[in-house]
Amino acid sequence: MGITYVHSYWESQLRAYKPKNEAEKSYLPRFESILAHAHCFERRLLEGHFTGSALIVNESKKHVLLMHHAKLDKWLQPGGHCDGNKNILQVAKNEVLEETGILIKDENAAIFDIDIHYIPERKDVPGHFHYDIRFKFIVPDETAFIQNHESMAIKWVEIAKIKEYTTEESILRMISKI
Repeated sequence: MGITYVHSYWESQLRAYKPKNEAEKSYLPRFESILAHAHCFERRLLEGHFTGSALIVNESKKHVLLMHHAKLDKWLQPGGHCDGNKNILQVAKNEVLEETGILIKDENAAIFDIDIHYIPERKDVPGHFHYDIRFKFIVPDETAFIQNHESMAIKWVEIAKIKEYTTEESILRMISKI
């Protein structure tokens, strides 16, 4: 799969995506711009790069799985860097497995949300932007999870109580779409 094909694939996916609000609409031109970079799926593109993440919702649609991110000290959805993997859906699924122990089998998930967020400078990595493509996965109620070193905690959070855990606009935006 060549660079041109991969970039045109994600360009078509982003063009097909129908943003639900003004924030997401404003992100689309920036997503298209970052796709022009050959290394947009790698951390070495220091201005910003693609990431993949997942909102995990239980079948009854009453809870979402959030992790208290160790480095960022925030309750967030599982996700992470593409690190050269141009299949962002697979990146999101891999991150879910790595960070929660949950195996996602969905091979056809569509883009659920897009977000651009700033990551502050840390150690020898300058501040940069994450161009996050997000997917929604529904799992059976009572799905068990495990916690790894990337989080201080992981929890099924009742959607009605989400604001007790986070006021992150992008998380609340995803919750409003459930």
